[in-house]
Amino acid sequence: MPKPDATEDAALHEGLEARLARAIEPAITGMGYELVRVQVSGTRTPTVQIMADRADGSLIGVEDCEAISHAAGAVLDVEDPFTGEWNLEVSSAGIDRPLTRTKDWVRFAGHLATAELAVPMEGRRRFKGRILAADDNEVRLRLDEGGEVTLPRDAIRRAKLVLTDELMAATAADAQAAEKRN
Repeated sequence: MPKPDATEDAALHEGLEARLARAIEPAITGMGYELVRVQVSGTRTPTVQIMADRADGSLIGVEDCEAISHAAGAVLDVEDPFTGEWNLEVSSAGIDRPLTRTKDWVRFAGHLATAELAVPMEGRRRFKGRILAADDNEVRLRLDEGGEVTLPRDAIRRAKLVLTDELMAATAADAQAAEKRN
């Protein structure tokens, strides 16, 4: 069953990360960015990592990360999710990006990806293959070792693209096209 907030544009988050994503997303969306992932790591001094894309598809730069950092930092100061000190990191999703939104799975169909499940399926947790299709409920991969598998989206703990020459060429072409539009 899909998560209630699972839409093509929304990244799937749980718990504290979901709460932080809901708080941050309106601020950065209004600035022309899309939230790709919020991840919290560490316990003594937690780090909130925000990955974002530009909504217009052009490459995200240092100035973009700085703007997102200021906006998200202000929101998190009000939200006050941690007792004590914490750190904030903002970055682009990169070429070998995490696959958190349906639109990313669809955009990168044909490319190589890895997916790790929260609970084993068919006796395994890790899958690697070409993205064939995706929707809000599931992802279909052609496995490296042959055959296909359909993975429930809500069972995927983490997934990301695998850096290949083909992916780098496609990403460069997408960036050039986005720059021409702007």
